Amino acid sequence: MANVIKIKKGLNIPLVGEADNVIINAAKSTRYALIPDDFHGVVPKILVKSGEKVKVGTPLMCDKNRPEVCFVSPVSGEVTEVVRGERRKVMEITLKSDDKFDAVDFGKHEISEMTVAEIKEMLLRSGLFPYIKQRPYDIIANPEDTPRDIFVTAIDSAPLAPAFSLILKREEESLKTGLAVLARLTSGKVYLGIDNNDAVSVSVPGCETVRFEGKHPVGNVGVQIAAISPVNKGETVWTLSAFDLLLIGRLFNTGKPDFTRVIALTGSEVKRPEYLKTTVGISVDVLLNGNLKEDGRNKRIISGNVLTGTQIDEKGYLRFYSSQMTVIPEGDDCNEFLGWATPGFGKFSVSHTFIAWLCGKKRKYDIDARIRGGERGIIMSGEYDKVFPMNILPEFLIKAVIAFDIDKMENLGIYEVAPEDFALCEFVDTSKLPLQKIIRNGLDELMKEMN
Repeated sequence: MANVIKIKKGLNIPLVGEADNVIINAAKSTRYALIPDDFHGVVPKILVKSGEKVKVGTPLMCDKNRPEVCFVSPVSGEVTEVVRGERRKVMEITLKSDDKFDAVDFGKHEISEMTVAEIKEMLLRSGLFPYIKQRPYDIIANPEDTPRDIFVTAIDSAPLAPAFSLILKREEESLKTGLAVLARLTSGKVYLGIDNNDAVSVSVPGCETVRFEGKHPVGNVGVQIAAISPVNKGETVWTLSAFDLLLIGRLFNTGKPDFTRVIALTGSEVKRPEYLKTTVGISVDVLLNGNLKEDGRNKRIISGNVLTGTQIDEKGYLRFYSSQMTVIPEGDDCNEFLGWATPGFGKFSVSHTFIAWLCGKKRKYDIDARIRGGERGIIMSGEYDKVFPMNILPEFLIKAVIAFDIDKMENLGIYEVAPEDFALCEFVDTSKLPLQKIIRNGLDELMKEMN
């Protein structure tokens, strides 16, 4: 019987637009792209040029600081353009798919017969290693390290998030293989965090299943690490999502990289919220074609969820780490009578400012992207603590990061957190501070200082 850990603090945001539990094949596209901005801290070195033919798994770029970490094409076809911005910054590498998905063959091997170095090399050459991140700093893991433990989260508790149990039904072998691969990469354990309500059962040597109950952010890997075995100064752990682990499992089962992914297309502005089987990097216009409401409202398209996702336009692409797309109203065309003083019968409120909370917990809300207020000085009201389940003082940590007081940052747990852990704090923040950006900047500056 797996352990069950109950997370008491948190907040579920009940939004309209949850996907139906049916997986369909998405429309095909000829347009795909790799976006370097998806990989924080990576300085891209381009390895291809326009017109060059590629297969699934052909390297498109690598990290200048760690050339062994490469980023590959998710489709076969040809490179159409390397798009650059100011100061020749690489914005995207666009691809034209031939719809054949011919893949580089890295060979099928028995995991038990491979050395750790060979496993890492296969992950690096296939372009799947970037799915593995590390704490501290929440960056792509250093392949030269041996992590204390590896944490895999099979829970996505964010608003309208996809259900892993639905996706797993077709890929149990890929999950088992992926866990077996990870077990070879650590001197400690591989922890798999799953929802206690999911009928997911996995038995892999070196892997321990831990069940969780609670509100969002119970699915955040940082929350699970804090509940199982917190990260101390000088320690390194690796993390990844179970959605991404399936890609690693496929690689070792077949010998070929496969960037097929099931995503949840969600949000109040989507006519038919649904699960789509598609490929990483696909053009968004194909996924959304004919499936957006024509209600005259300006729309915000998000690759990911509403708390931590990346805003894109209709000509954008499904980002590297996304297992969800969300479309909500922008809110910039709204003119409310009396503004904030409107009674708010249909408004979601954490603090029960509006009376809509009397309608019960099952009510769902059509929330737009407005901040509803301006940035002001931080207010020590304890509001972060109500939604922050880790054994950390979030308000004091934020102030220490702003002041860049390294000693206080370390004492207050900076090595345990990532920007996503502060997404709910940012949502409830009456000061309207960009908390995720503050934490990201703090981690970056700390990493520079430590190195």
